[in-house]
Amino acid sequence: MENLNRRRFLKKCLTASVGAFWFSGNASASRKNVPPNIVLIVSDDQGYADASCYDHPKEVSTPNIDRLARQGVRLTNAYASAYVCAPTRAGLLTGRYQQRFGFYTGGDSRTGLPLTEVTIADLLKKQGYATAVIGKWHVGIKPQYHPLKRGFDEFYGFLGHGAHDYFDLRITDDYTSIYRNDKPINDTGYLTRNLARHSVSFIERNRSRPFFLYLPFSAVHWPLQAPPEDIKRFNTGNKDRDIYLAMLACMDEAVGDVLNALKRTGADENTLIIFFSDNGGAKKNFANNGVLRDYKQTVYEGGIRVPFIVSWPAKLPKAAVCDEPVISLDIMPTILSAAGASLPADRIYDGRDMLPVLRGQTKKPLHKALFFCDGSDQWAVRAGKWKLLSRKDSLQLYNLDIDISETNNLASKEPDMLRQLKELYNNWRAQMGEQISGPKKQTSKTKNNRSKQK
Repeated sequence: MENLNRRRFLKKCLTASVGAFWFSGNASASRKNVPPNIVLIVSDDQGYADASCYDHPKEVSTPNIDRLARQGVRLTNAYASAYVCAPTRAGLLTGRYQQRFGFYTGGDSRTGLPLTEVTIADLLKKQGYATAVIGKWHVGIKPQYHPLKRGFDEFYGFLGHGAHDYFDLRITDDYTSIYRNDKPINDTGYLTRNLARHSVSFIERNRSRPFFLYLPFSAVHWPLQAPPEDIKRFNTGNKDRDIYLAMLACMDEAVGDVLNALKRTGADENTLIIFFSDNGGAKKNFANNGVLRDYKQTVYEGGIRVPFIVSWPAKLPKAAVCDEPVISLDIMPTILSAAGASLPADRIYDGRDMLPVLRGQTKKPLHKALFFCDGSDQWAVRAGKWKLLSRKDSLQLYNLDIDISETNNLASKEPDMLRQLKELYNNWRAQMGEQISGPKKQTSKTKNNRSKQK
């Protein structure tokens, strides 16, 4: 009897040990397969040289954006899909050239992102993600276009059109009022810091499930407004530049608040974070684009090439630099790939999954060419080192490998390349849709009005 009991005891111990080993192994596998949290941060009108992890003037310091670059991949040939805010956001949310569905200009935000389009939040929500947009919406004002109707569970911010006062957060009208979900509210504080506070709250409240936080700052967009104590930190000799730098510092601190919340909740290793600016730096707000030519509202590099960083500590290299040309349209396919979701098969997607490129697993170009078009007198195509642009009916050809500042127009010296790129562009343009807000005659008055759109 004693031997029998001993055998039973040993059998129970062995069973328990095997069970514990099986559970431990499966728990480890489960952790490996846990979908990542997603944090998508968009700055507004930030200069290419206004991040200190890029080549920058001495007065620029962005320690938290730099922190992202140290824990991830910094891209040097990254583009927004438009030279103004709203079209870039339309392409970002859909992974498609926004021109496919007629969204060409800032003014198209008054019509809204077509309801036939599927957003990244729609797809992540189906994957079980909690979803929130905290900040500047800018892709539709009427109720059917609101964030809560486009896949987001939560919204704090404003609907449009581009600029917002940073201190006056009272209820005004449909597009400048601050909203909490679907209701306008009277609020107080400094807008950039409010966005940080709500973002941290969302992260903390969803620590037990995968979440998608879309954080489109209004900073550093005009109007130039910052807390006086922050402005005093800068003394460049240009008061307006000092205010801009204070706004940039507040936004950088907000990025730090988000990173700290992720670390505090244990979510930092398995969170995919993407940071980029929605277009090139704006001349109006005293942004600095460094060696790049011109500013927002042009298809020169200063209007469309942007700071762009991707971090995912568990899955991507750290302190890496990637020179591959990418575009903001690539963000949606990249996020869905990370989340284990698929793109719908019923439409054309122009974005590509960046993860293999960011890991250095492929040497093939991500894109044959990148295209830019405002529906009127400005367009550009980049293929490899070559870039052809049209502005004010003038064709200009540049070799970006040796002329990043676009100073030497090679149009007359490289007619074959010009012809090839123009053909590429024409073929692409023929696939795009009619502008959703309707055709407009390009009179001087219209152009002046368009230049004021943000």
